[in-house]
Amino acid sequence: MESQFGLLSVWNQGDWVTRFVFALLLGMSLASWLVIVVKVLDIMRFKKLSTRIHSFWHSADFAEGLHKLGDEADNPFRQLALEGRDAVAHHRNTRAQLHDTLDISDWITRSLRNSIDASTARLQSGLAILASVGSTAPFVGLFGTVWGIYHALMGIGAAGQATIDKVAGPVGEALIMTALGLAVAIPAVLGYNALVRGNKGLLTQLNRFGHDLHAYFVTGARVTAGSDSSTVVPMKKA
Repeated sequence: MESQFGLLSVWNQGDWVTRFVFALLLGMSLASWLVIVVKVLDIMRFKKLSTRIHSFWHSADFAEGLHKLGDEADNPFRQLALEGRDAVAHHRNTRAQLHDTLDISDWITRSLRNSIDASTARLQSGLAILASVGSTAPFVGLFGTVWGIYHALMGIGAAGQATIDKVAGPVGEALIMTALGLAVAIPAVLGYNALVRGNKGLLTQLNRFGHDLHAYFVTGARVTAGSDSSTVVPMKKA
């Protein structure tokens, strides 16, 4: 309750600059927490989608594998498989124009890489907000503190009294802005690090899946299929 009264006191006694800084820190906090919640939910959902890769490689054919991957429009693993299939179909349909300059392996590699890059950009969206909040919030809070102390000292000077009871209250309330800046920055930094690590794990799985898809479209089998031939069902090409 003391912190609530302290924040309310800062708002009530501060001038428009102090209130602007206070509102700015509040907005930065809300933005960072919104990004953290949304991205954590996305990572959890994508990790759940990644568990379907095993079923994909144990399908009778490519169409069945796509069905097992799911029909979510933002499923990066399904999009990667579709991009590879479309690349093979495009190369076959335009072979007369392409076979002298670009072989099918290079064409599939470029297509899969474009899909992975698009998924990477989608996973990393919003992280710039956390990085910006984490790096600037302490300084915004410090500016609020400096301005609050200046405003408090000006008020004390105008009153002509400088007793401890007149100084401690306004200066202590101004220092709350520094603590508020740290309270905004710390969750943003921790959330950023956690999301980067979660994205790294997803991108590792996506790259591995892309490597297996490349081998499948070029040779007709995954690279790891030979080590588990007793359980992996050879898939028919799309």
